[in-house]
Amino acid sequence: MSVVILLAYVLTRTRAYAAIMNKNKLTLKQQLGLALVFGIFSIYGTLSGIDIMGAIANIRDLGPAIAGLIGGPWVGLGAGLIGGLHRYTVGGITYIPCSVSTVVAGLAGGLIYKYRKGQFISIKGAVVFMALMEAFHMGLAVAIVRPLSVIIPIIENIIGPMIVTNALGMGIFAFIIHNLIREREILRTKEQIESELSVAREIQMSIVPKIFPPFPEREEFDLYAVLEPAKEVGGDLFDFFLMDDDHLCFTVGDVSGKGVPASLFMAVTKTLIKAKVDINLGPEDILYQVNNELCDDNESCMFVTVFLGILTISTGRIVYSNGGHNTPYLLRANGEIEALPKIPGLALGVMEEYPYLSAEIKLNQGDSLVLFSDGIPEAMNPAGELLSEARLEDSLRGSEKKNAREQVQHILDSTRQFVNGASQSDDITLMVIKY
Repeated sequence: MSVVILLAYVLTRTRAYAAIMNKNKLTLKQQLGLALVFGIFSIYGTLSGIDIMGAIANIRDLGPAIAGLIGGPWVGLGAGLIGGLHRYTVGGITYIPCSVSTVVAGLAGGLIYKYRKGQFISIKGAVVFMALMEAFHMGLAVAIVRPLSVIIPIIENIIGPMIVTNALGMGIFAFIIHNLIREREILRTKEQIESELSVAREIQMSIVPKIFPPFPEREEFDLYAVLEPAKEVGGDLFDFFLMDDDHLCFTVGDVSGKGVPASLFMAVTKTLIKAKVDINLGPEDILYQVNNELCDDNESCMFVTVFLGILTISTGRIVYSNGGHNTPYLLRANGEIEALPKIPGLALGVMEEYPYLSAEIKLNQGDSLVLFSDGIPEAMNPAGELLSEARLEDSLRGSEKKNAREQVQHILDSTRQFVNGASQSDDITLMVIKY
């Protein structure tokens, strides 16, 4: 049985078996190679057998039977002829039925291969097939060998061990084969999922702005943003667009959860925000409408935190509303750092008809507004420590002279230095608007 296991393991790593798994037609060279390998294994089955009253209890038929099951009739016949001719030369009172049964085992396995169109037989089916082959082997011996007074006692002693051992060997081999088939199916499924997630990531990244500077003709402000999902796809979002020549709408959000469901909810949220924006509405009105839309038929109970602001470009005035999102920072031109005044607000998708509030600030020349998702303050190092908003503030200090892109990159570099190689635990979104 140890040899059977070893043979099965080695065989399933060969190019020939890779072709069998891929349902490719075996080349003549591969067929000859398999016939030779299992023919030699059949010879080994004879040589490793036990003499019982002049007969040999063995696993010789196992090799050709397996060869037929995985390679077809010609492979099974080839292995059977090799094993059968060797057994014929060994002699003994059962040499004729033993030689014939070995060839028949290979052909029978091949016929099953043809019937199942190359699909390997089930473990239970393989065990039953091998037990029947050994029963046929014993019957053939009784039909051919004479006198019966000699062969019957031999059969009585040998039939049990022969059937059990060969059936067990076939069962072990079939188990290894089916285990490999499952592994390959899982691998194919995994590769398909990874391919689909890769496409999903490309789609997700294509729906957030990615051309910077976004408004090169506008000298009044500088804007840069990044989104780095923790998985292939994530639930963070950012967006910005001109409502008219003097108003810039911008938003950052974070959907509950991660992966594909979060990315779909993120896409819906981003689309709704853009659809509801109106020059005559304040940020609180926009969040109110989007929240009601998200609450409607929200059977998945997902929600999204959103910060939404409207910048009056000519004056630097920002009116904003916050739906449960991280409070942005204001980096003044003189290096001072202050969090925006906090206003109450639930995440969107939690409660319908929730009244959102708004507040306002004013940007002066050289001031920067820094918006982020919780993937920054909750970034974790190998020791399990969180970066925290205090360290985020520290990373902002001294960057007031940098442009928007440089400030974003500075924060990302500081975050990566802190996590020190630990895996990213949450999606990261950063946006800087420098006035």
